[in-house]
Amino acid sequence: MALSKSAARLKEVIIKAIEDHKITREEYDKIIHIATEDGHVDSHEQALLAQLQDMIENKTVKLVP
Repeated sequence: MALSKSAARLKEVIIKAIEDHKITREEYDKIIHIATEDGHVDSHEQALLAQLQDMIENKTVKLVP
């Protein structure tokens, strides 16, 4: 299955946001917006969001104000 345009954008934004192991609320909100802007969260987007959430939960990535 090919990566959708929104999933590709989402991947790019997530990678950029976690390069320094920190993600701001603004970056997180932007990620959620990209994932939901077309009204459908596909399987690639779900996987990317799950990975990001796991990284936040295990503190690999810190959610900062």
